[in-house]
Amino acid sequence: MMKALHQSTLRNLIVGTLALVLVTPSLTAQESKFALPASEEGLPGEGMLRRYDGYVKTWARLREQWSKQIAQDQGAVAFLGDSITQGWTPAFRGHFEGMKKANRGIGGDTTRGMLIRLEEDVLSLNPSAIVLLMGTNDLEIGLEPELIARNFQKIVAAIKEHSNKVPVVVCRVFPSSATNKRPTDKIQRLNQLYFDVVRGDDQFTVVDTFTLYADEQGDALPKYFPDLLHLNADGYAKWAEALVPVFATLGFLETEADDFELEDGYTSLFNGEDLTGWGFRPTPPRRAPKNPRPNAPVFVEIKQAESFDGKKNSSDNRYRAINGRLVVATPSEGRRIQQLWTTAEYGSDFVLKLEFRATPNADSGVFIRKPQLQCRDYLLAGPYKELKNYKPQDWNELVVTVKGGIAHATCNGELLTDNMQVPESGPIGLEGDRGQMEYRRIRIKIAQ
Repeated sequence: MMKALHQSTLRNLIVGTLALVLVTPSLTAQESKFALPASEEGLPGEGMLRRYDGYVKTWARLREQWSKQIAQDQGAVAFLGDSITQGWTPAFRGHFEGMKKANRGIGGDTTRGMLIRLEEDVLSLNPSAIVLLMGTNDLEIGLEPELIARNFQKIVAAIKEHSNKVPVVVCRVFPSSATNKRPTDKIQRLNQLYFDVVRGDDQFTVVDTFTLYADEQGDALPKYFPDLLHLNADGYAKWAEALVPVFATLGFLETEADDFELEDGYTSLFNGEDLTGWGFRPTPPRRAPKNPRPNAPVFVEIKQAESFDGKKNSSDNRYRAINGRLVVATPSEGRRIQQLWTTAEYGSDFVLKLEFRATPNADSGVFIRKPQLQCRDYLLAGPYKELKNYKPQDWNELVVTVKGGIAHATCNGELLTDNMQVPESGPIGLEGDRGQMEYRRIRIKIAQ
């Protein structure tokens, strides 16, 4: 009996061992599929991959988890990045409510790591848009900006091969500190190289998230970066505010029409649905500079007047009517200077009211008959950096009162100017320059 029991136990042990042998290879294959490659040889991109234990484990864990979410995350706005992106958390800290989104950030990742996993982690989702933030860790491990930019260029090329229509939002590398092996000059050089890669390509929108967070020396603001590298909750809220206007323009947020009701005595200059009443006016010809600067602004020349009555977009798609907002889109050239004008002219005294919202460091202006009143992301772009009531990346009210040829202007009740001289008659204009500007509730009250 003991012998029979021994034989039975031995047989069960053998069967169990065989079963384990049969099962183990499939588990190992599954694990290896998501594991960080053991060698850089033969992989796309340049530069060494990071190998510290926490990064290696996080890479495998998150990528295996995401592989199970591909179906449910189809069509999401995909965020690709490192620990700063990962810090959004899967729920994005409650931001971007109503927008389908997917976090594909891995703490410690580099541009080469992101290039390697781009297809499986991001492009497999057929994303409706992609948000990129990358490169700070490359600098920390000693890679030069030119090498990092070549990896970025490969990421851009892979995205365009997948789709040349999916919108891509490029966040400039955030400031940090030389004490974190991320000196300002190299971050700024990298940001310039990134921009050079996508310059002139309307598929890409660059958001100035460097200036947004930089102090006067170009280092990270401690109020948002306690360790001069990672964002706190206020920092994420500020990043969200910078992205919301861009997502609204892309049609992911703020999709309802504006329910504003016009006050008695005012006439609307913008109906919120199209550009009726607005158009381009001819501009004087400009002489091309002999030695143009690399980042010099593009000045748009208009040879013949155009009216955009009944049209949602201007002929060059720069000015757009979107759900009650007159959007001046971010130019792919970096700076593109042009004006949209009312087709009507105003010769009497009047009060002009409107609201505007600017992305970080955006530059625009409102023309009163002809002279320009600077209308910008004031606290970053100036000239009114001391305003107390200005709300960055939010809606602000501009009120311009013209009386006897002098314009008086306030922003949220604070004085901008009380002595701006204007001609006897002329149109109202909106400038486009740098970044995205939005205007709404544009209305005028003519003096009786």
